[in-house]
Amino acid sequence: MTGGLMAAEMADQPQVLARLVDRAPADAAAVRAVVPRPLAGTVFLARGSSDNAAVFGRYLAELCAGRPAGLAAPSLYTRYHARVDWHGYLMVALSQSGATPEIISTCEAARGAGATVIGITNEPRSALAGAVDLLLSTEAGAERAVPATKTVTAQFAVLVTVAAALGTGPATAGALAGLPGAVGATLGDPRPTRELADRWCAIDRLVVAGRGLGYAAALETALKVAETTGILAEGMSAADLYHGPIAAVYAGAPVLLVSGGGPGDADLAALRHLLDGRNAETASLPARTVAAEPAQVIMAVVRGQQLAHALALARGSDPDAPAHLTKVTETT
Repeated sequence: MTGGLMAAEMADQPQVLARLVDRAPADAAAVRAVVPRPLAGTVFLARGSSDNAAVFGRYLAELCAGRPAGLAAPSLYTRYHARVDWHGYLMVALSQSGATPEIISTCEAARGAGATVIGITNEPRSALAGAVDLLLSTEAGAERAVPATKTVTAQFAVLVTVAAALGTGPATAGALAGLPGAVGATLGDPRPTRELADRWCAIDRLVVAGRGLGYAAALETALKVAETTGILAEGMSAADLYHGPIAAVYAGAPVLLVSGGGPGDADLAALRHLLDGRNAETASLPARTVAAEPAQVIMAVVRGQQLAHALALARGSDPDAPAHLTKVTETT
């Protein structure tokens, strides 16, 4: 068991986020300079952990811009060779490595069909840079552990800035105020995650539920747990859990409820009341409270990283290098 790389990269997050908070005004101005006017809508393009950040961006963009937002399907371009009119649309492509072939080729296809494309990556000299109109670097530094941590929260933070540049809503110029310090305090208090890891070290499945902006944190937490431990973890909307998947919970799958600090938390409270009444196994993880909901979601992502790390160690696994996984997955 090691886990030292993942732990060190998690510990870098306050400094990485502080740099992005300082840079936010300049980034917002750069985004405003390229956004199509009028804006028809915003589409997010990503895979893996970046795709969970894209879900967060999709919610924020629609709330702030007042225009439809969605998620791209790369196979439409790489396998079906779709011909789509992208004029008036903004595409936001997220790739930590900036090297995923299908992300780059989809950017090129959309841009060639009239889209304005913004790229968000940790590698500013990657191939993605040549396929976009504006590149925003996460400046997270080298990340060697297979599970992405600091590059993910950096993407979330940059997306808050992008959404703030599109209009008004929960993503504002001050939405990230206090976040670096709060993340540092949360990282300095691993006790809640270690206690839950000890309690759940023998589980073989897990449901992670969130709602609204917090849904993205639930997805990312489930992915981190799955890739570090091999536990069959699934992130889903609390609303979707009420349908067929709740049968798995009643059959014994524990549920982690992820708070986003916004209107969706009322639904989580109602869900917990229902599950507790059926003697289902539920838990939640506290995090330092910050003023704005987007920042609170990033706090929840950090708690999810801590849980994944602690669960892996409790199960005798190395979270730095999970079996059968590599740092970059070059899907085409």
